Amino acid sequence: MTARRQMRLKELAQELGLSIPTVSRALGGYSDISEATRARVKEAAERLGYVPSRAGRMLVSGRSDFIGMLLQVRDHQMLDASLGEFVAGLSEGFALEGKDLFIATVTASQSDLDVLTHIVDGQRADAMVLNRTMVNDERVSYLLDRNFTFVTHGRASGEKRPYAWVDTDSEGAFALAVERLVALGHRRFALMGSEEPFNFSHIRRRAMEAALNEHGLALLPERVAAPRLTAPDRFLAEAMRLLSLPERPTAILCVTDALALAVLEAARLKGLSVPKDLSVIGFNNIPVAAYSDPPLSTFDQEAQRAAGLVARMTLELIERGPAALGHHLIKPGFIERASHGPAPAG
Repeated sequence: MTARRQMRLKELAQELGLSIPTVSRALGGYSDISEATRARVKEAAERLGYVPSRAGRMLVSGRSDFIGMLLQVRDHQMLDASLGEFVAGLSEGFALEGKDLFIATVTASQSDLDVLTHIVDGQRADAMVLNRTMVNDERVSYLLDRNFTFVTHGRASGEKRPYAWVDTDSEGAFALAVERLVALGHRRFALMGSEEPFNFSHIRRRAMEAALNEHGLALLPERVAAPRLTAPDRFLAEAMRLLSLPERPTAILCVTDALALAVLEAARLKGLSVPKDLSVIGFNNIPVAAYSDPPLSTFDQEAQRAAGLVARMTLELIERGPAALGHHLIKPGFIERASHGPAPAG
């Protein structure tokens, strides 16, 4: 079967008996074209299968209709469950408005800033979405310096200039976790954090320490494990170290579910019963968390909701500029499963 040839703008204009500029501006939604003409052109384009050329739209509007996002592929770690859910939600949010998300991969031989500069200088995107922000994030500083449109999923605590972000209330979540576990009699706490300076890990540790201090407790240095989140083969070893301390912790908070699952496996190898001997709480609520042994108590960061907010904020910034700057802090829900309970006696 011969493929149907794509209708051209000139042919659509001839079909309607209008000039090419009038049809082009009607499809672009310009206010100098009457509503009746815009509706007529849109109906004909849909009926005849006309699809505007992206290159042509860019020439007229100065926009690419692409929104970029960086994805690190170092150490062969591309997508985990929570990031995959976020990317899917983001793509859907943009697609509903006729925009496309493109993923710019960052390999081991590149830096995020190298790839970001290539996108910005090449005008390859109308805006950027930044994920997994650092405490002092050079990507945020660079985009602010360049006055380039962007929204972050997560904050960069070290940046004091205003920018648009969506984040999860990690402070509230970890404070709640400590409160619940202290009420259950726990006094020896440990943390599975991150070696990388991710802002979410920094915030969760700070919140945990502040909550413990309110109860006259401390997070001892030897009870903090910080493997690289891009090196999951180290998770189990760090969890085993915590469970081998002379005064073994009775409660371990983890900044991600993947770390919490490693703690559950370490407890199994050490012959410990969860939650009888040890309580474990994670963060993210990845799908597998519900099927661990025991099912993992965790916080749901609502990745799809966050993605929808990021998409909406990005599109508003593209249309309205700095007037649309804002931020959203999402309260995560506590998913109470079976991996936490009363502190062991003694």
